[in-house]
Amino acid sequence: MATVRFTPEGKTAVVAEGTDLLEAARRAGVFVTAPCNGAGTCGKCRVRIPADQRDRVREAPQTRLTQAERDAGWVLACQTTVHGDLDVEIVPHAESDLKIISDGHAVTVDLAPWIAKTFDASRAQTTVTAGGAPLAVEPGDTRHALFGAAVDIGTTTLVVALVDLRDGRELAVASSLNPQARHAQDVLSRIKLGSQPDGLRLLQGELITELNRLIRAAADEAQVSVRQIYEVVFSGNTTMLHLATGTNPASLGKYPYTPALQGNSHVAAADVGLDVAPEGTVYLPPIVSGYVGADITAGMLAVKLAEQRGVTLFVDIGTNGEMALASDGQLTATSTAAGPAFEGMNIACGMRASRGAIEQVTLSDDGRVAVKTIGGDTPVGLCGSGLLDAVGELAAHGVVGANGRFQTTASAWQSHVETLDGKPVFHIAGPVYLSQKDVRQVQLAKAAVRAGIELLLRANGLAADRVDRVLIAGSFGFHLRTASLIHLGLLPRAFKDRVAFVGNTSKSGARALLLDRRLRSALQQRVGQVRVLELANDPAFEKTFIRALAF
Repeated sequence: MATVRFTPEGKTAVVAEGTDLLEAARRAGVFVTAPCNGAGTCGKCRVRIPADQRDRVREAPQTRLTQAERDAGWVLACQTTVHGDLDVEIVPHAESDLKIISDGHAVTVDLAPWIAKTFDASRAQTTVTAGGAPLAVEPGDTRHALFGAAVDIGTTTLVVALVDLRDGRELAVASSLNPQARHAQDVLSRIKLGSQPDGLRLLQGELITELNRLIRAAADEAQVSVRQIYEVVFSGNTTMLHLATGTNPASLGKYPYTPALQGNSHVAAADVGLDVAPEGTVYLPPIVSGYVGADITAGMLAVKLAEQRGVTLFVDIGTNGEMALASDGQLTATSTAAGPAFEGMNIACGMRASRGAIEQVTLSDDGRVAVKTIGGDTPVGLCGSGLLDAVGELAAHGVVGANGRFQTTASAWQSHVETLDGKPVFHIAGPVYLSQKDVRQVQLAKAAVRAGIELLLRANGLAADRVDRVLIAGSFGFHLRTASLIHLGLLPRAFKDRVAFVGNTSKSGARALLLDRRLRSALQQRVGQVRVLELANDPAFEKTFIRALAF
């Protein structure tokens, strides 16, 4: 056995020799970011070993670290095993200043919440009802205390909005990272982890713990008791709803990808561990399919997608490329696995959208590179929007060719092309650079989304110029610039003047469902009419994807 001490946390784990450092950290209760869940592909679980203890570890071959980083003692926790007592330094991650978009385009609704209260003066008691059925009886007149919460459970971020059900006011909002991302970055890896009993308990437990913290934070800000929150609406993709409710997601990982949940249903808040009113309930909005979830149906509601005239494309650009097309009221939906690159994962200098992250990059004709960072701080990394901006600018100015490779011919920005470990990189600012491998990751992600768009249009017999408007949803999408998406080829050039960014419609749609119960049955009926395009079964997907790789 070996003792592993983690600094600066001061926590310790005793493990068998041969245990990897990531597992040792988890046993010690130390959080090490590992979005690929130990596959060794993301390079984010970096920890440092003292020089005099390096003979007590064994490293698996990997290419995520440079030689200079290895010389400085850095290793990947998931690829390094323990062979003796060890001191391990953990990289601190500042997540308290994350830039998370909580606002989104909101639909105007009438007040008709699922939860209501009536006061009986003769008995001096208040009856709480849910959908007209008795839920609880409270002493005295408590009609003034009637609250609900709209929750967006994103793959990467969480947003909780506390809402007064008497007048529809949003009283407070709290947000954070989804803690599940520490163990598995994308949906597929979470399905794999959550398909095992221990993995499901881990993912649900951490998520609910964090949601309870956010609910308490919002309630404290609004000076409301959490015991006065009677209904919570969970909006998120299909996998997130499974994990949030403790439902095994295994069926989502194998054909025909049939979800165990269909949505438009309630579960007891106590059964999932939410710390709200004892009789509180959780509403799950209707879902379209295993990979087009409640976040999209809530978004469809928020932007009134089915009521839009002409042709409207609704796209949530993120880890999961979910999208829906409305053509004169007829809806078709699909999804494509974009992967974690858009969130800054699998990127050498990638990071979350927090202070110091480059969120905007501009190349000028005189060879200068201008950047904008979150908080105006010194550049320390690239968040997703900065990544797409950077690659888009390199493609637009010919520094990166249509095939995604750095061009060797001289250009105004040639001084920014450097060599690292024998390979070309583009120096952006400070310690931040873009590698050839990073560009490839963006290619793969953007090609997946573009292929989905192309096939969605083709399934409806439409060319790109027939689309009247393109609505880009999601916290990540809100930071993007249309020009970058066009330069990348993620969107067709025909969309140039037709793009609008609508923000976090998953949350705003959940809020609408919280305030007007009649929208639930109407949305369920509409979802039943959506045609699902399964790209895995489309013989044209591979060719379309390959063609979409070009910038």
